Amino acid sequence: MVCIDERTPVANGKKLVIVESPTKMKSIQGYLGDDYEVLSSVGHIRDLASKKEIPVDKKAAYGKYSIDVENDFDPFYVVNDRKTKTVAELKRALKTADEVLLATDGDREGEAIAWHLLEVLKPKVPVRRMIFHEITKDAIKEAAEHTRELDVSLVDAQETRRVLDRLYGWDVSPVLWRKVGSGREGTALSAGRVQSAATRMVVERERERMAFVSASYWDVEALASQAGSSFRTRLNRLDGAPIARGGDYDDNGQLKKAVVVLGEEQARSLAEAITAAGRATVAKVEAKPGTRSPRAPFTTSTMQQEAGRKLSMSAKHAMGVAQRLYEKGFITYMRTDSVALSGQAISAARAQAVALYGDKAVPANPRMYKSKSKNAQEAHEAIRPSGETFRTPASLASSLDRDEQKLYDLIWKRTVASQMADAKYETTTVTLTVQAGAQTAEFTASGTVYTFKGFLEAYEEGADEKRNDDDADQSLPAVAVGDELVVSDVEPKGHSTSPKPRYTEASLVKALEEKGIGRPSTFASIIGVILDRGYVTKRGQALVPSWLAFSVVRLLEEHFADLVDYDFTAALEDDLDAIARGEQRRTEWLKSFYFGSDKQVGLRHIVDNLGEIDARELNSTRITDTATLRFGKYGPYLEVTDPTADADAKPRIVNIPEDLAPDELTPQKAQELIDAPVAGDRVLGENPENGKLVVVKDGRFGPYVQEVDAEEPEEVDQATGEVVEQPKKRATKKDAAPKPRTASLFRSMSVDTIELDTALQLLSLPRVVGADPTSGEEITAQNGRFGPYLKRGTDSRSLDDEKQIFDITLEEALAKYAEPKYGARRASSALKEFDADPVSGKPLKLKDGRFGPYVTDGETNATVPRGENAMEITFERAVELIADKRAKGPAPKRATAARKAPAAKTAAAKTTAAKTTAAKTTAAKTTAAKKTTATKTTAAKTTAAKTTAAKTTAAKTTAAKTTAAKTTAATATTTRKAPAKKS
Repeated sequence: MVCIDERTPVANGKKLVIVESPTKMKSIQGYLGDDYEVLSSVGHIRDLASKKEIPVDKKAAYGKYSIDVENDFDPFYVVNDRKTKTVAELKRALKTADEVLLATDGDREGEAIAWHLLEVLKPKVPVRRMIFHEITKDAIKEAAEHTRELDVSLVDAQETRRVLDRLYGWDVSPVLWRKVGSGREGTALSAGRVQSAATRMVVERERERMAFVSASYWDVEALASQAGSSFRTRLNRLDGAPIARGGDYDDNGQLKKAVVVLGEEQARSLAEAITAAGRATVAKVEAKPGTRSPRAPFTTSTMQQEAGRKLSMSAKHAMGVAQRLYEKGFITYMRTDSVALSGQAISAARAQAVALYGDKAVPANPRMYKSKSKNAQEAHEAIRPSGETFRTPASLASSLDRDEQKLYDLIWKRTVASQMADAKYETTTVTLTVQAGAQTAEFTASGTVYTFKGFLEAYEEGADEKRNDDDADQSLPAVAVGDELVVSDVEPKGHSTSPKPRYTEASLVKALEEKGIGRPSTFASIIGVILDRGYVTKRGQALVPSWLAFSVVRLLEEHFADLVDYDFTAALEDDLDAIARGEQRRTEWLKSFYFGSDKQVGLRHIVDNLGEIDARELNSTRITDTATLRFGKYGPYLEVTDPTADADAKPRIVNIPEDLAPDELTPQKAQELIDAPVAGDRVLGENPENGKLVVVKDGRFGPYVQEVDAEEPEEVDQATGEVVEQPKKRATKKDAAPKPRTASLFRSMSVDTIELDTALQLLSLPRVVGADPTSGEEITAQNGRFGPYLKRGTDSRSLDDEKQIFDITLEEALAKYAEPKYGARRASSALKEFDADPVSGKPLKLKDGRFGPYVTDGETNATVPRGENAMEITFERAVELIADKRAKGPAPKRATAARKAPAAKTAAAKTTAAKTTAAKTTAAKTTAAKKTTATKTTAAKTTAAKTTAAKTTAAKTTAAKTTAAKTTAATATTTRKAPAKKS
């Protein structure tokens, strides 16, 4: 790489500013003026090559990972096919520029993007890094005037992380494919440094819930009244001994300390005695003052947590909304570990607090927060409203969509509250005694009164679900020791201890951060991955692991224990931080991780010494002595054996309801499923057309109806009355009966309610609607994997609902075919319509397609990101989605191999061998050719000719690949060049 000082400036040119996102371009261009040209790289322009993108001459070194592990872990990068236009546009602008300002984000990822731009563009003019943390006029001008050089340590840290993840994922994931299978809807399973640890945490929490033993206990509550004021009290002690509470039990249902455990009968008897007494005496009144301090401003992690608790946003959704707020200039950079605020931000927060809540709302001295993260200097500030003065949420109502408004309000309140005064309160605890027959019952009640609300005027942090939460706060009247109160509404109450709550996205993010696993900026994508892979599903806000996740985690724990160890994973993150700070060298660290060292076993050693893995055992969990849960290709099921049956008897298969969580599959539940009457195999009646019986069944792939032959009546010996056994016929291939007709039930149908007429309709499908009068082709209506559809030859059209399969007329079907077809799906009616797109000039529409909601202007389709509510998409957001999609360009078409003519039968095997081997090595080609030539027949001549052709083709292919490799070399960096020198 050329040193910055050696580049020759070109006079009278503009300064080229390259940012990551197209959304930033317009604002930054306006702030900088005509002396600058602002363009976008639209994220990364290149990445590690896929296996098919590596040239033939590089396969030996880079073929496995796109990384040469024997040569300092040198990565092989290629420019993304979808970024070739972007690179060309940047190179065009570079020709007239006299300086380049790389204005990508200031974190590791942004630094790496800047380095890749430098490597690909190879500018001959001075290059500087332009860093800003908010998109305001002052911040952008300040950043343009005070640039710096590329931080090579940050680039090294990002590249190390990328190489590490590639080595980990590409070595471990194939083991999952072979031994576990696939994920949701056939999705390939994957393992990863952070995703595997996160999945393990969710599974471990479910294991704890499965092992949990609940304990039951009772207490008594009553209403205490005095002079018209009343409050609830709870029994605390009986004859001086404490009453059992939920926190007194461990996870095995055993007491952790000596307490009085009331049963139902005791509690009811005690309640009757207290009711009979009717009065209580105030024995003690305790008042304790306290203070609460505000929380620090948001980091990426705490913002995701609060957005989940207060706004019910997923981590991914929250980050997407924050990204938009940042790019529009309303908040500072949203990927940060820092809780610090600049002096400007502190002044703005304090001024706003005073303006809204008075002079007493702020302490005498500004609050200073210190980050816990060792590497928080990557991004210099917490997430806060941008600018020297903070804009109130109300003032931005017309500029923000609903989600942006809600998240901005949260960030604004948190920032202002962080500089406000402590809240002051007083907690009062009242103890009452009641003489209940021969026993003395002691009741307590607590209440908290805030004497000064302080920061609570602006903001109070949300809380995650608590376990065995018995505390209830309330307002208490003024009472004194010795006062007598009336006791009424005495009620015995039963309780059961509860297991630890499942993780939510918010609590999982918090737990990952506390363990030091991963970076907060990646938590959203990690949670998205484990959801998409089918490792977890959401039940409300809770994350419920699937049995698939249990199999994956079991394999990793048994064979890759170090890689999913929490401390080891956290140590990796610390090491990456050390590389980012320049305290550790990238190459030495990767060698230790991959090849091993005195401190750790290397990844290669682990993978090379896996040994035998019993896939069946791995995917099995014993529930009872006779029932074992197994996880197969199509999901979980119970395999039930009969102890009295023969040893080779086939076990019974029992389906598990999809919505049944692992901790709910108790031995009792399993037995309930086993004993439940089989929903299927119900005879609906006889098909009048052929006399076959129609049966409804519940199979592994869902409910269906089937035609079966009616059983022939048994022959009875008239003399003895015994059934005469008929000799069994030996079946032959010619005598094999055709498969019985079957048809799946529609989603709207039920095994319990389906009738014969409906079953016969299903068995009659596909239904002939009629013939197309133009072409004469038959149009049929049928049901498929993606729902109901029409078919005419090879052309299909989706139907609106399953009912149309039986009802649609020929005229209606022809009308469907008259509608325009976009790709493989029909155009659906618009859910929402907007004004014209500013670029294409065509009206924007929100539609619901086969693969989810999307925005279109008729030319460009942009999918609504997962986690966003489609019906809340605004015109501005629609324009943004279309602009981002347009900037990325169309998705590259998959290359399809040219079809080869089929070989003659006599030489098929040999020809194939020749063709296949020709693409590999010369030695193999020679062997294949000799084998082919050895056949002395006319067919051998043909084979020889074909073999020669195969060689010629192979030579051409090799030449083409070599040419392609040279072409790729123009846009790909085969070896990682030395970083820019610091001047």
